[in-house]
Amino acid sequence: MNPLLEKFNTKYTSSPFSDIKEEHYLPAFQELVKTAEKEIDEITNNPETPTFENTIEAMAFSGEQLDRVSSIFFNLNSAETNDEIQKIAQDVSPLLTEFSSKISQNEKLFERIKNVYDQKDTLSLNDEQKMLLNETYKGFVRSGALLNDEDKKKLEKINMDLSIKSLQFGQNALASTNAYFKHITDKEQLKGIPEAILEQYHEDAKEKGLEGYVITLQYPSYLPALTYAENRELRKELALANGKKSFDGGEFDNQNLIKEIVKLRQEKAELLGYKNYANFVLEERMAKSPEKVFEFLNELLDKAKPFAQKEIEELKTLAKADGIEEIQSYDHAFYAEKLRKQKFDIDDEELKPYFQLEKVQEAVFGLAGKLFGLEFKEINDVQKYHDDVKTYEITENGDVKALLYADYHPRKGKRAGAWMTSYKNQYKKDGENSRPHISVVCNFTKPTKDTPSLLTFQEVTTLFHEFGHALHGVLADTQYPNLSGTSVKWDFVELPSQFLENFCYEPEFLKTFAKHYQTGEILPDEKIEKLSQSKSFMEGYQTMRQVGLGLLDMAFHSEVEELERLSVKEYEVEKTEATSIYPSNPETATAPSFSHIFQGGYSAGYYSYKWAEVLDADAFQYFKENGIFNPEIASKYKILLSSGGTKDPMELFKAFRGSEPKVESLLKRAFGA
Repeated sequence: MNPLLEKFNTKYTSSPFSDIKEEHYLPAFQELVKTAEKEIDEITNNPETPTFENTIEAMAFSGEQLDRVSSIFFNLNSAETNDEIQKIAQDVSPLLTEFSSKISQNEKLFERIKNVYDQKDTLSLNDEQKMLLNETYKGFVRSGALLNDEDKKKLEKINMDLSIKSLQFGQNALASTNAYFKHITDKEQLKGIPEAILEQYHEDAKEKGLEGYVITLQYPSYLPALTYAENRELRKELALANGKKSFDGGEFDNQNLIKEIVKLRQEKAELLGYKNYANFVLEERMAKSPEKVFEFLNELLDKAKPFAQKEIEELKTLAKADGIEEIQSYDHAFYAEKLRKQKFDIDDEELKPYFQLEKVQEAVFGLAGKLFGLEFKEINDVQKYHDDVKTYEITENGDVKALLYADYHPRKGKRAGAWMTSYKNQYKKDGENSRPHISVVCNFTKPTKDTPSLLTFQEVTTLFHEFGHALHGVLADTQYPNLSGTSVKWDFVELPSQFLENFCYEPEFLKTFAKHYQTGEILPDEKIEKLSQSKSFMEGYQTMRQVGLGLLDMAFHSEVEELERLSVKEYEVEKTEATSIYPSNPETATAPSFSHIFQGGYSAGYYSYKWAEVLDADAFQYFKENGIFNPEIASKYKILLSSGGTKDPMELFKAFRGSEPKVESLLKRAFGA
C-alpha cells in the first residue's frame, strides 16, 4: 500500500512522514498526475455552459492530493534530502512540468476560461472571485495559451529544460557546500573563536571520525570563523572556499548552467511577447517594470554609498592598527565585529547566553498571542520527518488555526539558510475552513550535552523573520488555496517577515525574553539600549550588498546580450562595480551559488528584499507612532495578513496604513536621513 495514494488518516490529516518510503514517491506522482489530469478533463469536457463555478472554481480545487504530495516531496528535498531523493527529483520535475504544460496549453480548457473571463463585467463576483478569475486567465496567457501550436511546443521544451537545469543548479550548490571542510588539530590556529563555537567544531570533527576540529561552509560553522578567528590566513582560506562554491571548474560548477538558464528565460520571454525576462516577471509584481526597479535600486545606492564608505573607513583604521594595509572582504566580518563591540560594547558570544533558542521561540509565540490572539501548544501525536523537528498546534479562541513544524538545526541532508514553507494550504470548501500546515526551517547551532542551543542576535532576527512568513500562512482566511497565505506578489511576500524583525530591537519587548539561560538574569538595560541602537550598524554596507545582488539579478534578466561575450565572473564584476566595496578576487564569484535566483523564486525579483524593507519600515513606523502592541493597528494588520493574494497588495497596504508606503521611513530607520 502506498500511503501517498491514500487519504491521510492522521491527526489534522497531517503528512504521514513515518509511513513514507522513498520508493513510494515516483509511483504516487505518476498516479496522482493521472488523477489530476482526469479532473481537468472533466472540467474541460463539461457539456454545460462555462461558468465561474464549473470552470474557474473547479480548477482551483483540482489536484489537491498531487499538491500535497508535491509539497511533502520538495520540502523534504530541501530539509531532509539524500542521493535517492535527489535522483527521484530528476524524474519527478519533468513529469510535473509536462503536466503543467498540458494544462496551460489545453486549448479547449482555455476556451472555457476565456468564455467566463469575457463575461466578467456581467457576473456577480466578489473581490476574491474576481482576483481568481483574473489570475487564472492571465496565468494561461502567460503560459502561452495565445501562442500558435509550433510556439507552444517550443515553450513546453523551454519550460522542461528550465525545470531540469534549475534543479541541477541547486543540487550542485548544495554538493559544493558539502564537499568542503577544514580539519584543524592545532587549537592555536583557532585563537579568538569562542569556546562554545569550538565545542561545536569538535562535535563536527567527531561526527566525521576525526580528532580536533572541523569547520564547514554551513552558515553556523562558517560565519563565526570569519567573525572571530584572529588567524587571517584561516579567514582567507574559508572565504576563498565559500566564494569558489560551484565556481571552481569541477563537477559541481554552475557557470555554464547560469548561461543556459538565462538564455532559456530570455527565449521564453521573447516567445511570449516580452522584451526580456525581467519585463515578463515584473508585470506580475508591485514594481511593474525593470526601469522602476533600477530607479529604486539606484536611489538606494546613491543614499547608501556615502554611509557605506564611511563605515569601511572605520574598519580600515582598525585593520591598519593590526598592520593590514589593504583590508579585504574576508576581513570584513572580523573588523565589523570589533567595531561593533567598540561602539556598542556588544559581543555576539557574550549575548548568546541570553538568547536560548527555546526562550526566543517562546517570545515569538507570545508576540503572536499578544498581536493576534494565537496560542501554541507542543504536541507529540503528529508524525515528523526527523527527530529534530517539533510540532505545535496553534489555536485562536479554542479553534485550531494551524499545525506548525519547527526544524531548527543543520544536518547533512538539509540545505543551508532559513525558510518558511507549507505542507498544506488553507482554503474553504463545503462549509469547512481547512487549516494550513506550516513549517519553519533554520540552521541554528545544535545543543550539546552541556549547553542548550544559543543564538546570535542575528539568528534571533532570522527566527522572527521566518516566523513572520509563518504567520502569513497561519492567519490565512481565504476561499481558494491558490490565493491563500503567502500566495501574494513576490515583492510583497517579504513584508510580514521583515516587519516582525523590528520587534527584536524594541527594549520593552526584548526585556521579556532576553534572559541568561543559567542565571535567569535579564539582559542589562545598557546592552538592550545598545542592541536597539545597533539596528542600523553597517546598514550602508548591507544596503550596498543587497543592492548589488539586486542589480546583478536584474542584469541577468534584462541585459543578456553581454553575457554571451563575457564570462560569468566578468559579467558579475561589471554589473556590480558601482556597489563594490572591496577588491574583487578572480578566484571567487557570487552568481554560481546564487540559488535564490537560479533555483528559487527570486529571478528578476531579488530587489524585493529592499522593496519590502520600505513596506516594513513604513508599517512598523505606524505601530511605533501608536504603540508597538496597539490592538487596533494589530487588528488592521491581521486583515492584511489573512487576505493573502485576494486583493492587489498596494490596495491591502493602503487599507492598513492609510497611504502608500514611503521610502523616507526606511531612510530614517537606516541612516537617520
